[in-house]
Amino acid sequence: MKTKITGRENTYLPVAWEYHEIIKEQINNKNSGKIFYFEEDKKLGEAQGSIIEITEEKNKGCFIVMKNGLRIRIDRIITLFGKIGAAHDEYSAYADACMDCTGGYSKEELEDM
Repeated sequence: MKTKITGRENTYLPVAWEYHEIIKEQINNKNSGKIFYFEEDKKLGEAQGSIIEITEEKNKGCFIVMKNGLRIRIDRIITLFGKIGAAHDEYSAYADACMDCTGGYSKEELEDM
């Protein structure tokens, strides 16, 4: 079984109960779709299919188990079948980070323009 512990391998961040509920709802309804998540080194991963269960492993975290055997840690999920996942805020921070940058210029150089 292939496991995507992804990102902070040893630092599982507990997620809010509503993310567990979203996952359980998708399992109960036997829904299928795309999941975007963070892999190692903050790379984006993508999976497609259905979830068969949610499991918890001591000292490792909670995982979803896909029908194809792929396991993804739930604190690294960005979107799950189009719904916001626990790592969505982290993903949004990357998109917003560019708005804070100076385009390679120092503050002094920008002031002189």
